[in-house]
Amino acid sequence: MNRAAILSYLTYLNPWRGSRLETYILQTCVAMFASALMVVSALILLINYVEISRSVAARADLGGLEVLVMLFQRSPSAILILLPFAFLFGSLFAFVNLNRRSELIAMRAAGVSAWRFVLPATVSAFAFGILTIGVLNPVASHLQDVYERKVVAAEAFAPTDPAEAIYLRQGDSDRQVVIRADGQASAQIGHLRGVTFWIFTTDRRGAPSFIERVDAREAILRPGSWQLKDAREYTLDKPAQFYNVLTLSSNLDPQKAFKRYASTQSVPFWRLPGLIRQNQISGFSTTSYELKLHQLLSTPLMFAAMTALGAVFSLRLMRLGGLTILVTSGVSLGFVIFFVNQLFASMGKADVIPAALAGWSPAVLAMLGAMTLLVYTEDG
Repeated sequence: MNRAAILSYLTYLNPWRGSRLETYILQTCVAMFASALMVVSALILLINYVEISRSVAARADLGGLEVLVMLFQRSPSAILILLPFAFLFGSLFAFVNLNRRSELIAMRAAGVSAWRFVLPATVSAFAFGILTIGVLNPVASHLQDVYERKVVAAEAFAPTDPAEAIYLRQGDSDRQVVIRADGQASAQIGHLRGVTFWIFTTDRRGAPSFIERVDAREAILRPGSWQLKDAREYTLDKPAQFYNVLTLSSNLDPQKAFKRYASTQSVPFWRLPGLIRQNQISGFSTTSYELKLHQLLSTPLMFAAMTALGAVFSLRLMRLGGLTILVTSGVSLGFVIFFVNQLFASMGKADVIPAALAGWSPAVLAMLGAMTLLVYTEDG
């Protein structure tokens, strides 16, 4: 596809293609968004390169090319976290440039409302937020998952203390299984030794009732089942039964169940609802996944709010002075919003506030603040 075809396609996507003013503002803002994104990405790549180089310095089997591959696998997730700053800075730079070239003065003199030339930048940021949720997040999550498997594979559920026991849990609404194993897992993920299974049934109120216990010398987790070797089964009303090989059903993911440092960043948006339901049925906590889901759903609103904030702090006319102070205030407010976002996320993970409130509050507060400042700037 040549450049003319790309420009034609982008022009078709522009809802203001019939208006030269909105189209010009949109093109200016998109160019500045791209520039700010490149700067943020370069900083993240540099920081991650230093950190990865330091962490793998002792491994002689990794070459420079493999370090670069790991760098590009890890960085996209961090870039997505800092994308709101790219829209804040991009909006600031775009409208400051329009102001310095006296183009904002000409627009205001022609009677153009601030709402009219802020809207294209905000809508484009909102649309990019939808693209981030549906496309960029799954890609970044997949790369993050590949990176975590590569780095953490040797540490897969291996306790630092050999005497420390390993505990797992699985189940559904009718059956719960608690699994304990010795702190000696083999190098192969899903291979446990000295395993004990406590099996319970649950009634309608969720109260557990013990039914049997199974001890095994080894247990290997396969997709959909546990394969037990040299197993003894103990029930309340029958003598112990010995099995050379015994198979128990399982709903655990062999690749996920043994990751000691599982990260929500490696779970794509489209898998979050199903994973939340599965964990709820199994009796696991779903707070971190619910928080991640609501944060992703609020991403378009957050992008739009940061863009509007950047525009509001750049609308003061150059001849009136004080523009530098306003721009600095806008950047500082962006960092305050980022801090508030992290604060609400921490409270959500600790179950101090609901996950939905923790995920949506920063974006809603940022948008309300931007709209309040814009109304004050436009109408006094």
